[in-house]
Amino acid sequence: MSAVPTPSEHARLQLELYLNMRAKAAWPQLAGLRVRHRGQYAYVDGELAYGQSVKLMRLRYHGTASRWGFALHDPASDRYQDALLPTGSGSGTPEDALDTACHLHLTAFDS
Repeated sequence: MSAVPTPSEHARLQLELYLNMRAKAAWPQLAGLRVRHRGQYAYVDGELAYGQSVKLMRLRYHGTASRWGFALHDPASDRYQDALLPTGSGSGTPEDALDTACHLHLTAFDS
């Protein structure tokens, strides 16, 4: 049985940097992001300008800071479910994952 890879401190910081840069560039609805790390997972919440927090996604580390597994948060069940990115893959860049989650979760806040 092989060990589950967990991201180094450098990989965690790099992930947060990439996500925050993308959020600032593409998602004006977000006042910021909150990223929590637990083992191989990173849980990403969006902070909206008026104080509300929205659970967006869970990323799973695969051994490289540039490619992560992707799961969307389902508000109905309050669980994370593995999902596909628009590329058809279940893993990709943190930026692609953030864009996908924000397209799904933030459209209700566009008005």
